[in-house]
Amino acid sequence: MAIRKIISINEELCNGCGNCITGCAEGALQLINGKAKLVKETYCDGFGDCIGTCPTGALKIVERESDEFDFDRTIEHVEKIRGEDGVKFMRESHKIHEQKMAAANAAPAHQHAGGGCPGSRMRMMKAQQTSQAAPVAEGAMPVVMKSEISQWPLQLHLLPTRAPFFDNRELVVLSTCSPVTSPDVQWRYIRGRSVAIACPKLDRSEGYVEKLAEIFVSNNIPRVIIMRMEVPCCGGLTALVKAALERSKPQGLVVDEVTMSLEGEIVRTNRIY
Repeated sequence: MAIRKIISINEELCNGCGNCITGCAEGALQLINGKAKLVKETYCDGFGDCIGTCPTGALKIVERESDEFDFDRTIEHVEKIRGEDGVKFMRESHKIHEQKMAAANAAPAHQHAGGGCPGSRMRMMKAQQTSQAAPVAEGAMPVVMKSEISQWPLQLHLLPTRAPFFDNRELVVLSTCSPVTSPDVQWRYIRGRSVAIACPKLDRSEGYVEKLAEIFVSNNIPRVIIMRMEVPCCGGLTALVKAALERSKPQGLVVDEVTMSLEGEIVRTNRIY
C-alpha cells in the first residue's frame, strides 16, 4: 500500500453514459448498476485519461492510500476483455505518459533563454486591434480578419497558473475545433480576452482540473467562457471546468458555456456558475 494518485467517482454525478469505460486504456472502469465503478485499484494508473471523457464532472484524481498500479496484471486483464488491440492501445498510452514524464524531468537541464521550450515560453503580444472585449451577442464581422491573440502560450497544458495576461481579463476555455469551425471566433470571443485551448478527447488531460483550479484562484479573472462544440465528447471540456470550479470554489467568478454547431452556428449559451 502507498499514497498515490487514483481515480475517484462521484456516483451522484455519474449518468451512466459509459464514455469513461472506453476512455480508460487499462479497463479499470466498468458500468455496474448504471454507474461507473473502479473494478480494481491495481488496474488504475492514476494518469486520469478518463476524466476528459466524462460529460458531468463525476471523475477526478485524488491522492490516497491504495495498492500500487500493477502493469503486468493490467496487461493480462486488458487482453482478456479487449484483446490484442486493447493491449496495443494501453502500451501506446503508457509510452506517451513515459515520454511526457521524461520530458518534464529533463526540462530544467535544457532551458532556453527566458526559460523552457521556445514554443511554451510565456510572453505578452501587442493586439492588432482594440483590446476591449467584444460582446458575445451577434455583431457584424469585420471585412479584414486579423489575429486577436495577445498571449503565448495558448494550449492549456503549456499555460502557467499565474500570468499577467490573466489579470483583469475574461478567460476563454476554447475547444481545439471551435476556431476552425467558425471564422468569427477570433473577433467575437478571443478579442480582449485570455485563452486556454484544450481537447478533452485527444489531449492527455491529467492535471487539467488542478491547473484550471489554480488559474481561477491565482488570478483576477471576472468571467470564464467555455467555447465548445455540440458533439458529446466536447462536453468533457465543460466537465473539466466544472470540476475545477468545485475544487477551487472561486468567489465572484461568472462562467458561461457557449455551444457551437458543426456548421459554426451558436446553438445555445448557458450560465453554469
